[in-house]
Amino acid sequence: MAKRKAPPKPPKNIEEALQQLETLVVNLEQGDLSLDESLAQFEQGIALTRYCQETLTQAELKVQQLVKGDKPEGSQEATTAAHE
Repeated sequence: MAKRKAPPKPPKNIEEALQQLETLVVNLEQGDLSLDESLAQFEQGIALTRYCQETLTQAELKVQQLVKGDKPEGSQEATTAAHE
């Protein structure tokens, strides 16, 4: 049975996630990986893609709130306004 590598640490930000995705794509495109390694890298790529999608969705929601003039949840202004 193949020895599994330790799972990669989660990205700190979307830029790091995108860099990891680029590296995975290069590795997969080279075709030098075993089937198990390819599947593991593909699975990691899916997780990174979902992380990026969620991060972008949250950013989009925040931008929409700002454009509408709403204060984003957790912001100093929203917290102060809630206590007034």
